[in-house]
Amino acid sequence: MTLRCLIAACIASFAFASHSAGAAGCSREISVPVSANGASVIVDGTQVKGIYPDLLRGIGPKIGCSFVFTVVPRARQVAMFKNGTADLLAPASRTQDRDQMGTFIPMINHRPMLISVNSGRAPIADLPDLLARRELRVAVVRGFDYGERYSTLLTELQKQGRLFVEVDVIAVARLLHAGSADVTIMGPTLMAGAIRREQRVHGLQERLKMEAIPELPWSQSGAYISNALKPEDLAILREALETAGKSNQVMDGYRRYFRTDLLSDSVRPR
Repeated sequence: MTLRCLIAACIASFAFASHSAGAAGCSREISVPVSANGASVIVDGTQVKGIYPDLLRGIGPKIGCSFVFTVVPRARQVAMFKNGTADLLAPASRTQDRDQMGTFIPMINHRPMLISVNSGRAPIADLPDLLARRELRVAVVRGFDYGERYSTLLTELQKQGRLFVEVDVIAVARLLHAGSADVTIMGPTLMAGAIRREQRVHGLQERLKMEAIPELPWSQSGAYISNALKPEDLAILREALETAGKSNQVMDGYRRYFRTDLLSDSVRPR
């Protein structure tokens, strides 16, 4: 074989290998709108980091996929997933509504809790008890979804004129800190992460009371992959995220950010 032929053969072999490697990855960039969400997603100016962005950036080169993060309010993040303009929704609780639009990959088990500034009031036993305490003002984050009973509760609180719906967790923390709201419902790590980032509510964490509510039990949390993706892209992402979920990488991330006593009541491995 002449030198010219040998060079041509090498070029052809390299081109084939490059094509094969590209074919093994995602066919396009993967759109991941995010909103500040405790340690799960941390937005620092134009920088996006936290447990889920770090996880995706770690697996991207291994599977040949590029993730593009855009910062939006939580309600818009959820709306984008519903209308097919977001390829991934994370973190996300599993709901029947979202199951119609995406493939859910469990990462951890978690439960929302009733969070309030400790005022010495009597414990709240359940959601009907909360509804009966008409003096308690409730603040929640628009776009959070903890199931049917949670949604029904919000409807009734709205009718009673006791509901504040805010754009993010920091806004809820400010209301609690100022005494403008009495109670919220979310994962304690979300509140702890917001307090850590917001100078104006420092000291709030030590004043908080956490209560488990029977109608809001342990459930799975993780990531949704949009069913609007090409089947081959969905398959690549599903395999990678399932592997990450089974290895408890997200739980390890929580342990890096939070004390064990804060996690024990609200977050545990899948």
